[in-house]
Amino acid sequence: MRVLLAEDDATLQRGLVQVLTDAGHQAVVAGDGIRADLLLATDPFDLVVLDLGLPQMDGLVVLERLRRRRQALPVLILSARDRTEDRVRGLDCGADDYMTKPFELSEFEARVRALLRRGQSSIVRLGRLAWFWDRREAVVGETPLALSRHELNVLEALVQNPGRVVSKETLAHRLGEGEDVAGDNLVEVYIHRLRRKLDEASLEIRTVRGLGYRLQTVEATGQHD
Repeated sequence: MRVLLAEDDATLQRGLVQVLTDAGHQAVVAGDGIRADLLLATDPFDLVVLDLGLPQMDGLVVLERLRRRRQALPVLILSARDRTEDRVRGLDCGADDYMTKPFELSEFEARVRALLRRGQSSIVRLGRLAWFWDRREAVVGETPLALSRHELNVLEALVQNPGRVVSKETLAHRLGEGEDVAGDNLVEVYIHRLRRKLDEASLEIRTVRGLGYRLQTVEATGQHD
């Protein structure tokens, strides 16, 4: 997913870019409101993370201009403005969520995931697998897959990027749930478990050497790497 991060604090920028990158997203940074407004008017994005206290153009003005252009992409406001009337105004101007600073990066990542799920189709179908974003459930035919919490986190990252390579680093971050980063061996353990469970779904997880893993439908040979 392509995320516009409109934030002028360099330290916070670096932290949020790292979180977004580790989650497998492409982060584009705008350090002022005019730059953010220009990028939103000309480039495609899946999510906007918007600080209200931007130089040159206030974040609320950026948000209002975005909605006047009838762009429906989700917006997560980050702001030190923590009064109830500030939150109400931000939501009334068209934001989908509002976080006050300071905040935990793990909560930020969870809210990003939730907003991106809203922007996607509620159901993804791959092979015989149906993935339901609203309840984070995988179903094969009419039977729900029995998945542990960690298996669910890994599968969600792969389903979110069908046919594309998801790095080991991204999966390790998902297994650590935004806090601790799991080791490569743990990633391999859960990939192995998922492979067995996805056989009936006509899906396979391909290893792309040195890069990561790719979820795809089973080819005619039906062989796994």
